[in-house]
Amino acid sequence: MKRWLAIAGAVVAIALAVHLGHTAMLIRQQSVADEARPADVIVVLGAAEYRGKPSPVLRARLEHALELYRRGIAPRILTTGGAGGDPIFTESDVGRAWLIQRGVPSEAIIVEEEGESTAHSLSVVVEIMRRMQLNSCVVVSDGYHIYRVKRMLKARGVTVYGSPRPANPHRSRSLWWLYLRQAVGSLLWEVGINI
Repeated sequence: MKRWLAIAGAVVAIALAVHLGHTAMLIRQQSVADEARPADVIVVLGAAEYRGKPSPVLRARLEHALELYRRGIAPRILTTGGAGGDPIFTESDVGRAWLIQRGVPSEAIIVEEEGESTAHSLSVVVEIMRRMQLNSCVVVSDGYHIYRVKRMLKARGVTVYGSPRPANPHRSRSLWWLYLRQAVGSLLWEVGINI
């Protein structure tokens, strides 16, 4: 009996490793695919802000979203992200202010400031899009993040395209760790655990 349990455990472990490896490959493919095309809104996923200023990661995402907006990809930009421990600023409000300073009209910016995680932010994004009758979006984030985000939005009936911010070439060695981490996040989402 113990032998069969050990064999069954080994089979499950191998199947899990294969699944995660396959998902990591899909994440890698998606991470370099720029699918930007006309849509109803550009969704910028939040990242850290420091006392009202965007972190380098958030700034890079905002710069890319601004470029897409100026190209006419969508008439609106939706910034996401809650307070993240900051008692004054939210990631989404910092993003909004940054975009306004660069000429985006305030009425073209939608703010989701409740999100405490990717899953939470995306739930609110879907609700905002439904209320505003927006059916399609271009998601801007780091490349390794887009695969999971697209799956989550598609599962809620949103037409979604990914457009990763320009990658930092010095991070290429650590990317496989990020792909694997996102693969685990995707697997957890598949079984109903949202992170």
